[in-house]
Amino acid sequence: MKKTLLAAVLFAASFASTAQWAVFDAPNFSQNLLTAARELQQIDNQVQQLQNEAQMLTNQGRNLKSLDVNTLSQLLATLSSTNQLIARAQGLTFNVAQSQATFARLYPQTYGASTSSSQMLQDVQARWQASVVALQTATQVQSQSAQNLLADQGTLGTLVTQSQGAAGALQATQATNQLLALLARQAIQAQQLQITQDRATALEQARQAATQAQSVQVRARFVGNGPQYTPSSVDFYGN
Repeated sequence: MKKTLLAAVLFAASFASTAQWAVFDAPNFSQNLLTAARELQQIDNQVQQLQNEAQMLTNQGRNLKSLDVNTLSQLLATLSSTNQLIARAQGLTFNVAQSQATFARLYPQTYGASTSSSQMLQDVQARWQASVVALQTATQVQSQSAQNLLADQGTLGTLVTQSQGAAGALQATQATNQLLALLARQAIQAQQLQITQDRATALEQARQAATQAQSVQVRARFVGNGPQYTPSSVDFYGN
C-alpha cells in the first residue's frame, strides 16, 4: 500500500513538472524580445534625431549671430574728412556752374584792347592765387590720404581677424561686406586725390595759356598802331 501511494505521489510530481515546462512559449518570448529591441532602436533613433535637430538649431543660431564689429562709421568719417578738405578749398570752386563762370573770367582766350592794365594785373594775381590754392589742396588731400592709410591698416587687421574667427555665415558675410566697404572707401579716396591733383595741373596749364594771351595784348600796346621801327645804319663820325 505504501509503495502504491509513493508511486502515485511521484507520478503526480512528475506530471506537474512536465506541465510547468509545457506552459513556457519560447517563440512568443523571442518575438516579444525582438519587439522590445526594435522599440529600443526606435527610441534611440528618435533621441539621435532630436540631438541632430538641437545641433541644427545651434548652427542656425551661430549663422544668425551678428558681427560685433562695425567699421562703417569709421570709414564714412575718414571719407568725410577728405570731402571737407575739398569743400573748404579756396580759389576756383568745384561747383560746375560757378567754376565755368570764374574760369571764363580769369582765363580768357584773348584780351581785348579795352581791357585795362590794372584789370590784367588783377587777373594775373588771381590766377596765381588759384594755382597756389589748388596745389595746397592737393597737398592737404595727399596728407589726409596718408593718415587714412594708417587707420586702414588697423581696420583691415580687425576685419580679417573677425572674418577668420566668424562663428557663422552671417558674421562672415558682414565681415566681408565691411572689407568691401573699406576697398570702396579707398577707391573713392583715390578719386578725390586724383581730382585735386588734376585740378592743380589744369589750372597751371590754363594760367600759362592766359599769360600768353595777355602777353600778346601787352606786346600790341607796346608796339602801338604807329609806324613800325625800321633799323638803319647810323654814322657817328660823319663818314
